[in-house]
Amino acid sequence: MFRIGTGYDSHRFAAGRPLMLCNVRVPSELGLAGHSDADAALHALTDAILGAISAGDIGQHFSDSDPRWKDADSSAFLVHAVKLAAEKNFRVANCDLTIITQSPRLGPLKDKMRQRLAELLGTPADRVSVKAKSNEGMGFIGRGEGLAVIAVVLLEKI
Repeated sequence: MFRIGTGYDSHRFAAGRPLMLCNVRVPSELGLAGHSDADAALHALTDAILGAISAGDIGQHFSDSDPRWKDADSSAFLVHAVKLAAEKNFRVANCDLTIITQSPRLGPLKDKMRQRLAELLGTPADRVSVKAKSNEGMGFIGRGEGLAVIAVVLLEKI
């Protein structure tokens, strides 16, 4: 048996914060605004897993009004979703992330991101895909105001 989930997240850029994507620090003058570390990639992937097991969304598990999650490392959110999936006898068969941003360029970091996601998901790296796309100058992403991430995950029964 298989289950598919999708996730989406977007954040505005903000000064004075590190830019975290896939639990990897990205060299950038701007980070992302958010209650936690604002790792949009991990947020989208967490939502995809939660959706695949019909467990709501990230906000139901980690409210942005809860001070416990202020500046929290978003890897805890993803690990929680993986644990919930395991409790329902599912594991990640594969996942595919698309990070949409004009800047910074992510090409040199994609393999490191893929490796880190594989560790967090407990799955081989060859089952994890990280892609980076620009928005061709269109919309809030094209204007350099923020970025977005789309995630798809396939869970398999164990």
